[in-house]
Amino acid sequence: MRLQPPTLVSATPEIQRVRDEVALCRTAAEAFVHAAAGAIGRTGAFKVALSGGSTPRGLYSLLASDATLREQIAWKNVHVFWSDERHVPPDHTESNFRMAHEALLAHVPIEPSHVWRMKGEYADASKAADEYEQNLRQVFNPVAGEMPRFDLVLLGLGDDGHTASLFPGTAALKERKRLVVANWVPKFNVYRLTLTAPVLNNASCVIFLVQGAGKAAALKRIIEAPSTPEQLPAQLICPERGRLLWIVDRSAASLLASAIVQEPAS
Repeated sequence: MRLQPPTLVSATPEIQRVRDEVALCRTAAEAFVHAAAGAIGRTGAFKVALSGGSTPRGLYSLLASDATLREQIAWKNVHVFWSDERHVPPDHTESNFRMAHEALLAHVPIEPSHVWRMKGEYADASKAADEYEQNLRQVFNPVAGEMPRFDLVLLGLGDDGHTASLFPGTAALKERKRLVVANWVPKFNVYRLTLTAPVLNNASCVIFLVQGAGKAAALKRIIEAPSTPEQLPAQLICPERGRLLWIVDRSAASLLASAIVQEPAS
């Protein structure tokens, strides 16, 4: 992907509405398995960026605990990254790495050298962002002027419209050249490490996982309202050469126009 001005959501994304959180995790797990098999079949490797949050935890736990799902993935060929991270050590209760490790990575035969965490323990968050950008360049080896291409990026949605650590009104929303930044978030008075929108938009597939009535208003604004990414950063995410899939439960989808929602047969 050549560097260009941001592409905002203009086409209707795929929105799959499922019954509840259990069905959401099952649907996402099956999509994860399918993406892994396809990528490994094409290139010999599956490069995925994980998300933090309670809903992804359910997905990761299912991938670890369900033998039928777990055994369909060639874990030795999986390379795990993160879409964002808190400015905390890896053993901190708020660490996205810790959550994914406890729920998934500690229970599957993944190569330790294939787990690429953001170093949230560094006192200088910018140093951590710089190092992670070098990690991405090392693994993906993109041509000059192009972005790494993930096979799959998992994202969540905040009730303020943020995704990854791209928060409303923050400097990272305007970033077009960097792969990773330390984004100052005044709302929390902290730095967050995050992949930038151009990297997320170069993925083969981006899946948003959205669960609960508390996300319904934000989801409706992201999908149906005019594009205002400074206020609703999730509107920045629209893969230019890939698939954009929202897997949402009925509570989260309760305010969406029914015409734009797909519901799998039970």
